[in-house]
Amino acid sequence: MINYKLKGMGVALITPFNADESINYDTLARLIEYQIKNGTDYLVVCGTTAETPTLTDQEKEEIRKFVIQINQKRLPIVYGIGGNNTKHVVDIIRNTDLNGVDAILSVTPYYNKPSQEGLYRHYAAIAEASPLPVILYNVPGRTGVNMSAATTLRLANDFPNIQATKEASGNFTQIDDIIKNKPADFMVISGDDGITFPLITLGAVGVISVIGNAFPKEFSRMVRLALEGDYEKARIIHHRFTELIELLFVEGNPAGVKSMLAVMGMIENVLRLPLVPNTINTYEKIRQVLNKL
Repeated sequence: MINYKLKGMGVALITPFNADESINYDTLARLIEYQIKNGTDYLVVCGTTAETPTLTDQEKEEIRKFVIQINQKRLPIVYGIGGNNTKHVVDIIRNTDLNGVDAILSVTPYYNKPSQEGLYRHYAAIAEASPLPVILYNVPGRTGVNMSAATTLRLANDFPNIQATKEASGNFTQIDDIIKNKPADFMVISGDDGITFPLITLGAVGVISVIGNAFPKEFSRMVRLALEGDYEKARIIHHRFTELIELLFVEGNPAGVKSMLAVMGMIENVLRLPLVPNTINTYEKIRQVLNKL
């Protein structure tokens, strides 16, 4: 069981690029050290914030190996393996060296818009193939399909190695239904920075964060305070970040957080098509809010 490792703030690492769009491994190493030294509880490698749809299979492999090497087992690692072709996802799981990885994060199939039964069978196949704990990832705003509370609970009850869900539906009623009816050791993880605080008060165990790329110390402190029941102090930090979190996603993720990290002098503001950097207007707003913070 690895449940304790997935409590708190996980950070969905970005992929830093050079001006020619090659991967900047020196910068990635610095970002990993920044997370480790500033309170992050675990790293999420090759999640969708890493622009994985634009990475080759070989690049994902190289990134996984690199992060494991730099991390040196200092933090747990969650590795993203997902897609809309179940057989292909299962093949990747079976053929990937997962030494140094603590859990798999797998997004719901996108574009296909499978039924709830299709979603159940997709994750059943992943659970049966995976030697590691599996985290479901429900993000209907990106995938075009919502995994219902009933399907999530069915999977949580039927497969012991499906140990958590990253919920980014934004539907409080649905998320609360999962929290209320889940098995005791199944975890609900916030997939939205902006609603992490209220979800923890309902029973979520933390967040897989985007803003944590830039502010690991502050945001992980908010998460810990909320988990400890110190809601007043947690609320103050939550409200400090409200405006910035809104700007993060106004032109898509990870354009916002890459702008933020560029303003902070940590990366070059480069994305791979079809993603593009924030407009100057949004970039300037982010810079102004960062200056205030």
